[in-house]
Amino acid sequence: MLSDEVLALLKEQEGYCSGEEMSRRLGVSRAAVWKAIAALRQAGYDISSAPNRGYQLQKSPDRVSEGELKGALTGRVLGKELLCLDTVDSTNNEVKRRVVQGAPEGLTVIADQQTGGRGRRGRVFVSPPGGLYVSVLLRPDAGLRELMWLTAWSGVALCDGIERCCGVRPGIKWTNDIILNGRKVCGILTELGMEGESARSQYVVVGAGINVSQTEADFGPEVAPVAISLAQALGTAPRRAELAASILTALDDMRAAFPHEKERYLEQYRKDCLTVGREVRILRGDGRTEEAVAEAIDEDFQLVVRFPDGRRETVNAGEVSVRGLLGYV
Repeated sequence: MLSDEVLALLKEQEGYCSGEEMSRRLGVSRAAVWKAIAALRQAGYDISSAPNRGYQLQKSPDRVSEGELKGALTGRVLGKELLCLDTVDSTNNEVKRRVVQGAPEGLTVIADQQTGGRGRRGRVFVSPPGGLYVSVLLRPDAGLRELMWLTAWSGVALCDGIERCCGVRPGIKWTNDIILNGRKVCGILTELGMEGESARSQYVVVGAGINVSQTEADFGPEVAPVAISLAQALGTAPRRAELAASILTALDDMRAAFPHEKERYLEQYRKDCLTVGREVRILRGDGRTEEAVAEAIDEDFQLVVRFPDGRRETVNAGEVSVRGLLGYV
C-alpha cells in the first residue's frame, strides 16, 4: 500500500520530507502522497506539515505494518515478504497456506490477534488483542537431528529480541516457553514440512506469541495465574512494531547462524534455561507421570533428568511434556 511506503520514507527522515521528494521517489503524484498522508493521520499517526518543507512524523500509534518495519528489516531475509494482519486463525497456518503457493524463505506473517492459536500437542494458545503473533518461514539446509534443535535456538533468539527491545532478559522453561517473573510471556511453536519419499525437510515454520499489553482480564481466570504480559512485568508496554523489529532481527541472525554456530546457542540456552536444577513432573504420552529432578541440557538440547531411584534419562520434547512442581517453571 502507498501509505506504508510513505510511512517508511517518513520514518527514515530525521527532519521534514517534502511531498515533491516523496512523489519523485515513489513514482506517484503529489495528490497521491497527500491522500496517503491523510490515511496515516486517520490511522492515528501524528504528522506535522510546514509550507516549503513538507511533512514530519511526530508520533506513532501502537501499530504493526509494513511501513513500520521496512527500514528496520532492510537487507534481512526475514521480512523481505511481509504480511501484517488484524486477525488470522493462526500465523503458522497462514505461512503454511502460502508455502503451497511457493512462498520464499523469509516470509513473515504478523497478526494482532489469533482466533485459533495453537501450542504443542494441539493445545490451545490463547491469543487475545494486545499481543504480538508472528511466524516466519525458514528453509534450512540441515539434517533431521539438527532440525530438532530449532525450537531451542528460537527460544534463545526470542530472549535476545525481548532483551534488546525491553532491557530485560527472560528465561526459558524447557523446551519452548519464555518466562518472565515466573510466568509465561511467550510461547513458541515450530512445525516441520517433510518430503514423503526422501524424508528431507522442505521447510520449517517458527511461530511465536508474545504477550505485550494484556491485563489479567484479557487472559481470563484460567490463564492469568500462569501468564504475564510485558506491560505487567515492566510497568509499560513496548511499541509492538519496535518489539517485532527486534525479534525478527534476532530470528534472522539465528537463521544465518544455523546450524554451524551450535556451541554459541547451546551455551546461551543452558544459561537461559530455568528448568535445570528444579523438580519436574514428566508427562508421558500414554498418560503416566513421573517425578524427577532436571539435571542438565545435553548436546542436542534435550533434558537430562534423574529419578528418585537414581535412574537417569534423556528426554526430548517429542516424547514427553515437563511441568515444574515448584512454580510454573
